[in-house]
Amino acid sequence: MTETATLGLYGLGTMGSALALNILDNGFALHVSNRSDEVVDAFGEEAATAGLADRLSAHHDLDAMVRAMPAPRAIILMVPAGGPVDSMIDRLVPLLDKRDTIIDAGNADFNDTRRRTEAVEAAGLTYIGMGVSGGEAGARNGPSIMVGGTKEAWTAIRPMIEAIAAEYQGSPCATHLGPDGAGHFVKTVHNGIEYADMQMIAEVYGLMRLGMGHAPAEIGKTFEAWDQGPLQSYLVEITGKVLRAEDAPGVPAVDAILDKAGQKGTGRWTVIEAVKMGQSATTIEAAVAARSWSAEKPLRETGAALFELRPAAIDLTSAQLEQALLAGRIVAYAQGFRILLAASDEYAWSLDPARIAEIWRAGCIIRSALLDDIADAFRGSLSHDQLIFAPAFAAMLQDSLPALRDVAAKAIEAGHPVPALVSALGFVDTMTQARGTTDLIQAQRDFFGMHGFDRVDGGKDRHGPWWR
Repeated sequence: MTETATLGLYGLGTMGSALALNILDNGFALHVSNRSDEVVDAFGEEAATAGLADRLSAHHDLDAMVRAMPAPRAIILMVPAGGPVDSMIDRLVPLLDKRDTIIDAGNADFNDTRRRTEAVEAAGLTYIGMGVSGGEAGARNGPSIMVGGTKEAWTAIRPMIEAIAAEYQGSPCATHLGPDGAGHFVKTVHNGIEYADMQMIAEVYGLMRLGMGHAPAEIGKTFEAWDQGPLQSYLVEITGKVLRAEDAPGVPAVDAILDKAGQKGTGRWTVIEAVKMGQSATTIEAAVAARSWSAEKPLRETGAALFELRPAAIDLTSAQLEQALLAGRIVAYAQGFRILLAASDEYAWSLDPARIAEIWRAGCIIRSALLDDIADAFRGSLSHDQLIFAPAFAAMLQDSLPALRDVAAKAIEAGHPVPALVSALGFVDTMTQARGTTDLIQAQRDFFGMHGFDRVDGGKDRHGPWWR
């Protein structure tokens, strides 16, 4: 697909309709279809209201949409991950010509994307796995876009993708990251970092609310103040707005919400892939676990009645909490980029971590003031590719670690759950110890399984005196 493709989009749910309007709004003609005729008609009315109907061709039937599109075609799928994507591919492949492209722009397990790429391209078509971050507002007004596929496929869709993407200082927050599943993998890790950041924000909120007795609106003002400093970010910004919102006069909106967090799997995928590659993303693991525990509300209520543990008051300052959250966020980013670099080696993707940081600076959920520093760190001489060893981040951690340690210690002593913050602290403490305690683990492994160990004097695959 080297010439301009006719664009189509199937799946007019919340994200799909927002992305379709974005494409139309940027001057591109677009064909659309959906499983439900009513949704297609409603979208046509929405496009007309926005003055975009002249570039829209709406179809009640997928086959009809494909027939109406001159080749070469590029059809964007905005359907739920898993089986629905496979079903759509099975329907599309017989309808398309050899120069056509299928673009999966939903959240997808990158393993599925790699499999689909191989199958679709064996049929003579082009396949692109495209991560899109920013929620409905981002999809409508400019998301961060992470593209995986061949360079030729990227070249053909690049003008459209860069036009609809968010911009940061005039640069589009979209790029080609590598072949097959690279784009979806980067989006998955983005979401893993998002899980960790949201969990640590919630933990800090919990300390202020339950440990310090602050009202939600007061905590919201604190987050708004933090958003003017090193914690400046989309998630801190919206946290301030959420906490100041009311469900009814005098009733905080958060108090009307059941404390059971949902998840769609991307955080879990991040953890699974990290472990498979011998990495550890403890902050993300803790966040995924915390969401899973939150879903067990009846069990938690049983535990509360059984143990009668009541978190105690806690004496912390706003400055300490701000610095603790900053340290935790740095660790979450650092662990996320460790996973990205490990996957780049594992799958020969040649991911550019600096460029990834740059396209996350606008449009996406984890956009923050730290991303410029992250991009600069990876473009400089970064020791062992470890973000926490970069001079700028090492200095920030040196300043913020005492607060993280104090916050974690006081929270634990008072009975407040802070699993992600504690995990972040454990990572830094481990990675800054020249000699740890796994010598004992190696001895145990050798004792019960004769697995052998390396000695400090250079000996390889040796055994302990228990085998003499």
